[in-house]
Parts: sequence; C-alpha cells; structure tokens
Amino acid sequence: MPRQTSQKAAKPELLATPMENAGIIDFEIIELLFFAYRDFVSDPDQILDKSGFGRAHHRVVHFVNREPGMTVADLLETLKITKQSLARVLKQLIDSGYIHQVTGPEDRRQRKLYPTQAGRDLALALAEPQSRRIERAFEGASDATRESVKRFLRGMQD
Repeated sequence: MPRQTSQKAAKPELLATPMENAGIIDFEIIELLFFAYRDFVSDPDQILDKSGFGRAHHRVVHFVNREPGMTVADLLETLKITKQSLARVLKQLIDSGYIHQVTGPEDRRQRKLYPTQAGRDLALALAEPQSRRIERAFEGASDATRESVKRFLRGMQD
C-alpha cells in the first residue's frame, strides 16, 4: 500500500556528479553523435527555413531526387512514417513546385513522385554544405577509414 504523502512534495535529491560510462553506455560516443547531427543539419536547416520548410521536407526532397519515380508507399517505407505525417509535407512540396506527382500507369491508385528542376536544385543546395562538412571530417583519412565509417553508420541503422 503506498504511503501517505504530505501536502508538500518532498524536496528532490539533487545530483552534483556527472553521469559516467556504465556497462555498454559510452557517453562520449553518444555526445559525439548528438553534436555531429546538430551541426550536420544546421546548414540545411537555415536554407529550408527561408522557404518555411523543415527537416521532413529535406528528407522527402532528398529521397525523391535519389530515386525519381518512387511511389508514395516506397517513400513511406523509406522514411518509416505514416501517410498522415507525409501528407502535409508532400502537399507543400508539390504546391511549391519542388515535387511532381504522377498517377501510376498500371495502377491508378499508385502515385509516383518526381523532382522538378527546382526540387533538384534544392536537393543539391542542401547536400552541398553537408558534403563539405563530410569531406572536412575525412580530410587525410584513408579509403579504409572511410569504409569503416560507412560500416559503422550502416550498423547504427535498424
């Protein structure tokens, strides 16, 4: 039976010592990933913000440019999001002229997505500062190191 608490909540215990690695937890790696991601998306975020877009728009523009003609279902699977999550973002990109949607030739329920030239230009503008950042990080690294990083990043995916 839970004990009775007074009207006044107990004062929380304040912890003054930082967390330390324990077991499989490696806070340095976690923090490096936090900071790398923060900086990796910062340049595209600024570009997207000028159009009133965000990271969801970035992902859609990126993958539609990487696989023109992909279906909405394929995009949902790639991004691991729901139709509801995609609907607003995709509508904005279509209405803004970055993505064009075409009805499937065999199955009229199917919707294929293609980038427009404006969509391609946006994808390249977003990828360019990210690519510069990646190249700076790889400066002086061997091909083997680059392959190790790719292997690590693939290992991080579900």
